[in-house]
Amino acid sequence: MKQKTQKLALAALFAALSYAIFTFLQIKIPIGTDATSIHLGNAVVVVAALVLGGPLGGIAGAIGMAIGDVLDPVYLIYAPETLVCKTIIGLVVGFVAHKLGKIQESHDRKKIFKWVLLAAASGLFANVIMDPTIGYAYKLLILGKPAAELSFKFSLFAT
Repeated sequence: MKQKTQKLALAALFAALSYAIFTFLQIKIPIGTDATSIHLGNAVVVVAALVLGGPLGGIAGAIGMAIGDVLDPVYLIYAPETLVCKTIIGLVVGFVAHKLGKIQESHDRKKIFKWVLLAAASGLFANVIMDPTIGYAYKLLILGKPAAELSFKFSLFAT
């Protein structure tokens, strides 16, 4: 029971950290009718997935960033998209690091470092692919086809 409580507390800390970093350490960039930002929130999702494992770490980071979206009028409509995309980052990072690389079983620092870098790169690459794709599908459902296509062209350059 103690280990579950500890993991839950760490997940809450990572959610709070991802919220704080996304909200307070970002540079907003308006792009057409959309907006994007430069921030380190995804890095928190990666670290959370490395520490807690993919599912819990991804969800923890995603919840924090989605709360940041909900509380910012510019990004409010993107909260569901953020929740899905950031969870995917965590799942990919966790799969590569823990299932393929088995970093929790290794004592070789070079091997662990290699798998951590590969996992982080894989998760962030998945975000580069999934963010515009999920964003397009999400906007298609909410805004309709013409607006989604216009927005998709801008988001290809913003991700």
